[in-house]
Amino acid sequence: MKWNLPNVLTLLRLVAAPGVAVMFLYFTRPYADWFALLLFISAAVTDWFDGYLARAWKQETKLGAMLDPIADKAMVVIALMVIIGFSSWSPWLVLPATLILFREVFVSGLREYLGDVAGTLKVTKLAKWKTTLQMIAIAVLFSQGVFEHYLGMSVFGMDEETISAILNGEVEDELGLWWKLAGMEWAGRIGLVLLWIAAALTAITGADYLAKALPHLREGRP
Repeated sequence: MKWNLPNVLTLLRLVAAPGVAVMFLYFTRPYADWFALLLFISAAVTDWFDGYLARAWKQETKLGAMLDPIADKAMVVIALMVIIGFSSWSPWLVLPATLILFREVFVSGLREYLGDVAGTLKVTKLAKWKTTLQMIAIAVLFSQGVFEHYLGMSVFGMDEETISAILNGEVEDELGLWWKLAGMEWAGRIGLVLLWIAAALTAITGADYLAKALPHLREGRP
């Protein structure tokens, strides 16, 4: 195994993946949301840097090629599980997340089955865009949790009439309820739209990998 900076960054991203879930075990919200969001964004940034540095410094290795997709999948799968676990289980969120999770498991299974000929399932540019869009969508959905819990902290102890009066402009909004509510709603909407687009790209790339693998799935393949 050859260790260099790109490989170390990839390994750190792999380690950071379960760290996103751990944030919710040791911190209360919205601090857990903040820490998970910052950790996820930091790890996602390394996804670009490790590949760029490996190509620029000519340090591409088999170890990096193996760890990179594993780290990406771990980040996406664990983050989606956390988001769903702390959500209202809306079908608009669960359906695209399920499609993404299914595709990642399915393609990983294909690669394992194909073994030596798994090189036929090389990562395409569309698949890279898919991963990027997944990470952006997840980051936006994490930010929704931040807005939601700051809003909850601000309205704690208020009755519905007071909250309604503030949001309708009848009472001065000293606590910023309006922008916290707007941030929560828009982050949720934008995050869901991006997640659905990512799910569509996920389905397309999954179908592409299956088509490339079909010739090798016949019984008695070499």
